[in-house]
Amino acid sequence: MRIASGLLCVLLILFMAVQYNDPDGLYWAAIYAVPALFCGLRAFKPQVLTGTLGYGLLTLALLFFAVGVFWFWPQTPGFWRQSVWWVTEEAREGMGMMIGFIALLVVWLGTKRVAQTV
Repeated sequence: MRIASGLLCVLLILFMAVQYNDPDGLYWAAIYAVPALFCGLRAFKPQVLTGTLGYGLLTLALLFFAVGVFWFWPQTPGFWRQSVWWVTEEAREGMGMMIGFIALLVVWLGTKRVAQTV
């Protein structure tokens, strides 16, 4: 799971890099940075996510992206086809939100929360 998280982290960083010529590129780079951060933490510092704060922030980010998937869901028919998403910004943005959600879901499912004893 750590290898998958590391690969997803690299993929999301590449997604951030290709936003340089997009009019709202900083907005989408910040959106991709959230799952990239959690994937990087899961790959290289997994103990950060097992505590109450880390797990809580991860869960909050997952919920945020779940809402984002519905908010940015492409209305274009056949949005998954390359001929559509190649020319339709809405389809690319929706699929980007879906990819971020899947990356966070992989991290969330792979993270075991440690019960805190007080």
